[in-house]
Amino acid sequence: MYIKVLAIVASVLFSVAAMPGFASGASGPSGVSGASGPTATATQSKKPTGAYLYVLGVAQDAGYPQAGCYQPHCMPGWQDPLLRRGATSIALVDPAAKAKYLFEATPNLPAQLYDLEVQAPSAETPLAGIFLTHAHMGHYGGLMFLGHEAMGARSMPVYAMPRMQDYLSTNGPWSQLVAYNNIVLRPLQHNVAVSLSRNIAPRKIAPNNITSNDNKSKVTVTPFLVPHRDEFSETVGYLIAGANKSALFIPDINKWSIWETDIAEIIQTVDYALLDATFFGDGELPGRDMSKVPHPLVTETMEALAGLSAEHRNKLWFIHMNHTNPLLDASSEEAALVRAAGFNVAVEGTRLPL
Repeated sequence: MYIKVLAIVASVLFSVAAMPGFASGASGPSGVSGASGPTATATQSKKPTGAYLYVLGVAQDAGYPQAGCYQPHCMPGWQDPLLRRGATSIALVDPAAKAKYLFEATPNLPAQLYDLEVQAPSAETPLAGIFLTHAHMGHYGGLMFLGHEAMGARSMPVYAMPRMQDYLSTNGPWSQLVAYNNIVLRPLQHNVAVSLSRNIAPRKIAPNNITSNDNKSKVTVTPFLVPHRDEFSETVGYLIAGANKSALFIPDINKWSIWETDIAEIIQTVDYALLDATFFGDGELPGRDMSKVPHPLVTETMEALAGLSAEHRNKLWFIHMNHTNPLLDASSEEAALVRAAGFNVAVEGTRLPL
């Protein structure tokens, strides 16, 4: 039986709140770069000292434009390389710990690693691991670049759930990465936090069992199961908690009504929520009944969260957009509608302080 994710979030944030310098009630885009407004301009010129998330890709697994798509909505991307978008990936950069982590290994890994290198040079913050959500192509396919034909990585930690670990270790070509020690699989468990700053063993998080951040770690990552198409592995989202703020990362999930957790409740307990925005709304896929599409439509998510205050709505960042999703075009009417409702659309280069 699933443990209520809301309780997990509350207990993790209780430990965060006990840290010196925690600003209770801090939320929204304060300190966020890549967002609109004067705050973004002010923060981009400063070199971050605390941990932060950095957006590397925002598209669905196949990126934009999608292979074989020559429809009018894809042609701008073929004609102008500057309009192309990579598959969804974010990085966690922790300057104090001198480490950075990837969430998802996408087919766009080479370019995304370069963008991350520019943002957080490996001489100061080397790549210390990769967290995977599930076994769909855009979320783990980039592991191939760690092999001996490419980077020839040595013992790169790859954090994965049990079925995902089994899939990687028993199916080629991924099993070769394990056999050649290009990657080292690190086990994850549902609702069990991994402390990164001290590289200590993961421990279970349960309500009221944390009265302070007793291991002195400033960054924890907690996976939690979410419903999705689980052909080869389970699917997880992540709660990423820093010294001051926390974020939800759920790039893929079925309808919110299928999940036993109330998304509106959980958003009120975190500072950022990067959520599945694969499809925008009705009519996006000609000939398809969009109500039958497993993913929550952006319009459905906006409706589900319409009752939240402006402060809480501003925590949401839509991400993981299909090549048909008009939110990929910041000048579209749909993108303007999302912003007018108080939500955000993630773009590459967005920085979210933790």
